[in-house]
Amino acid sequence: MTSAQVSTETPEEGYERGLGSRQVQMIAIGGAIGVGLFLGAGANIAKAGPSLIFMYAIAGVIIFFIMRALGELLLYRPVSGSFAEYSREFLGPFFGYFTGWTYWLMWVVTGMAELTAAAIYVNYWFPSIPQWVTALVFLIVLFAANLISVKLFGEIEFWFSMVKVTALIGMIVIGLGVLTFGFSAAGDTAAVSNLWAFDGFFPKGVGSSLMTLQGVMFAYLAVELVGVTAGESENPEKTLPKAINTLPWRIALFYVGALTVILCVVKWTEFAEGVSPFVKAFAMIGIPAAAGIVNFVVLTAALSSCNSGMYSTGRMLRNLADSGEAPKVFSKLSSTKTPAFGILISVLFMGIGVILNYIVPEKAFGYVTSVATAAGIWTWLMILISHVLYRRAVVAGRLPASSFPAPGGAVFSYVAIAFLLFVTGLIAYDADSRVCLYVMAGWAAALGIGWAVLKSRNPEITQRGEPELEKIG
Repeated sequence: MTSAQVSTETPEEGYERGLGSRQVQMIAIGGAIGVGLFLGAGANIAKAGPSLIFMYAIAGVIIFFIMRALGELLLYRPVSGSFAEYSREFLGPFFGYFTGWTYWLMWVVTGMAELTAAAIYVNYWFPSIPQWVTALVFLIVLFAANLISVKLFGEIEFWFSMVKVTALIGMIVIGLGVLTFGFSAAGDTAAVSNLWAFDGFFPKGVGSSLMTLQGVMFAYLAVELVGVTAGESENPEKTLPKAINTLPWRIALFYVGALTVILCVVKWTEFAEGVSPFVKAFAMIGIPAAAGIVNFVVLTAALSSCNSGMYSTGRMLRNLADSGEAPKVFSKLSSTKTPAFGILISVLFMGIGVILNYIVPEKAFGYVTSVATAAGIWTWLMILISHVLYRRAVVAGRLPASSFPAPGGAVFSYVAIAFLLFVTGLIAYDADSRVCLYVMAGWAAALGIGWAVLKSRNPEITQRGEPELEKIG
């Protein structure tokens, strides 16, 4: 076996390659449209005003750098559970272990956030139903769907994403119609000048705008889901680059474009925390049915993300089990080739979100989004650092070049690393979100203890993957 084969050969993982091109494309598109935009943007508009558009644009550029770095790694070696695998290969076994478990945590708490959001949306129609009841029902239904097959997961995600995409485009078109022709109740006040007419583009100051970056980054969580689908994509060499390269226009249209139109139609002072800016905008336009439709759309966005979370957590636990970093029972596939036990355990932990909805329904969303953002930033940092180390290995001739190289080599990965560290500093500065760093410190301590136990039981685990890199080239 040649050195190139050692590093690029993808192991037979046992998964069904049941995700077609249209499903991977729509998962990629849907991953960039989540509850962070539909619900979280309301609070961020109240904090930053129209400058939130600029924050989404800056963060979107960084996300593209992250995804191009991931794309280069994926085409070098497409594996399910990719981030943990690359961390394991380029940074060592402990980082693979830490990244895998942290990505699992990210999706578990994201699932909690999405369940919370879904329950809030259902309250729009049925205010008498307790939030925790709705959250529990959705949790059970999506769990059942994920157990059946990856094809069903892909199909559900395809249609969820189709609803989100179609609705967002519809919102933009209607908003542009209000701006251009002045129809509806909002027609008299709708104007592009709303972007600066009320205390300027940065009404609360640049500092306040920067503080929204943590919420903005949460909105972008899940774009890296394409990497998790690599092991179950029918043709990863073709579908993954296409999905990643369409990211800039998706961000420009769905985030920057949609928010710009909404903030032109309705002045930013009308928005508040806990209310979807999209629902608010259509209520202001005076189309009651449209507000209900938008509420249905944002409900599907929340369920879509929760569905993705169940998919991701099961695959990541299996990757950890295959590497000896989680109980072996997680490595088993069901008769339908899904990691059923891993999904079950993840769903049980997501159930904590149901409890939070019972105890502190008004604060549940804020608590879990901050923890998810911190875990997501760690995952993105590991992708970027792995990419930098991979590029060094390629330049030194130790590893083969990827068929999908990131523009500028590792330069933009360094830029993205600096940006993520800056956002982490903002989280530490903000008293409300700082609690997530305490949670992450506790999580790191727990994982450190777990690693010590693993080493004592199986000392060989600390050598996993390291000799392979040393003998390449």
